[in-house]
This record gives sequence, C-alpha cells and structure tokens, in this order.
Amino acid sequence: MEQGRVDRPPRVVAGVSGSLGSLTALHRAVAEARTTGAEVWAVLAWCPPGGELGHRGTPSATVLGACRRAAGEQLLLALDAAFGPAVPGVALKGIVVRGTPGAALVEAAAGPDDLLVLGAGARGRLRRALHPSVSRYCLAHAACPVLAVPPSPLQHALDSAHRRVPWRTPVDIRELTDRGTT
Repeated sequence: MEQGRVDRPPRVVAGVSGSLGSLTALHRAVAEARTTGAEVWAVLAWCPPGGELGHRGTPSATVLGACRRAAGEQLLLALDAAFGPAVPGVALKGIVVRGTPGAALVEAAAGPDDLLVLGAGARGRLRRALHPSVSRYCLAHAACPVLAVPPSPLQHALDSAHRRVPWRTPVDIRELTDRGTT
C-alpha cells in the first residue's frame, strides 16, 4: 500500500434527480456494482433558490435548511421510485450535496477506481443553451471512468405522449407498449 493512500472499496457514483433518465442510470449503477462488488453512492445535488449568488449576501439558515430537507425528500422519493420496497442487493448510500450537479458528481467520484454513471438524455439546441449538460461537464472533468447511459426506450414514447396532451391529441395507450398495434 502506498503511503498516504487509504484503501477503500470501489464506488459506483450515480447522479440522481428523480427523472426517468437518472433512474435508468441508477439501475445501471447497481448492475455495475453487483459485478464488481462496489458500493453505490446515489448523489443528488441541490442549490438554493436563485442560485449561490442569490444567497451570498443574506444566507438564511431557515431557507437553506428547508432546501436541504426538500432535496433529501426528493432523493428518498427517487430511490423509492427506482426500487420500491425491493432491496437493490448492493450497499447503497444516498448523498445530498449542496452545489451544481456536475461539480458534486465529479467530487464524489474522485477516486481512480470509482465509476461515475449518468443518464444521457436526448437534448435539443434550446435545452443545451438554457441548461448546461451535466454529462458533458462530468466527461470533461472526472478523474475516473464515466458511463453515460442512454435513455430508456420508454422515454421517447412518454415524451411523445406529453407533447400531445396540451394539443388535446388523442393518445393510444398501445403506443407506449413494445408491441405497438397488438
């Protein structure tokens, strides 16, 4: 063992927001952890309302505490949505971090033996301009391997159905199944 280095089990760090893409990535992280015997860290990052600059002058402990609790509840809901009452079968640790998602994930997966697992959802030009890609940030800054998980096949069907709802276009439930017109 090198001097100054602490041996620890490898980690699989998964970014979790509660979106379908992040839940797909969390399931993939658990599958990767099963094969390597690693521990899974489900990380949810949060920022105060208005961002860090908005709270720089007058940080309110009450508001920040409420934001932290809300983020913790969001993580618990995401884990419940991903696994329900079932046990994932690996060591799972939920972590709530104050900061931007990309920086928080890169910091959590800082070891060379770690694996960072992210959902890589489809993104249009407008979305990229308004919301920088967490996946791109992590790919550029991570010190460990990064696994970008493509969206679930169900995501495209759900997006299509959501686009139709405001226009009151009928949605056929058979379009959401793999069978299509059976």
